[in-house]
Amino acid sequence: MGYASAVNLSSDERDLLARTGEVKIETRSATGEVHRTIIWVVVDGEDVFIRSVRGEAARWYGEALAGREIALHAENQRIPVTVVPATDPDSVERCSAALTAKYRVDPALRTMLRPHALPTTLRVHANA
Repeated sequence: MGYASAVNLSSDERDLLARTGEVKIETRSATGEVHRTIIWVVVDGEDVFIRSVRGEAARWYGEALAGREIALHAENQRIPVTVVPATDPDSVERCSAALTAKYRVDPALRTMLRPHALPTTLRVHANA
């Protein structure tokens, strides 16, 4: 799904993700095996961003970009989503600023701002 035809998550879903510290991303392998990985998620305006702390080496990152079904789990909700790369400088900066604001007291924040992680910034959309 290209960015031009993407649908943002609902305001309720964005509010849930904004107030949730960690979520699980559910991805699938090429053989259909389901994986769930804890990640950080941030909301900036109507946009939702995620980023891989392990860079492109993270299994969930590759599976999320492979076009198979993915979802975010927050509290007791499962939100089916799609992702698109958001590697333009504005999106990377917006994601970094939102991560810094939301997780500023977490010592792991600096790893999310390292150069190897920046190109893995993804914009999250509703699975329409």
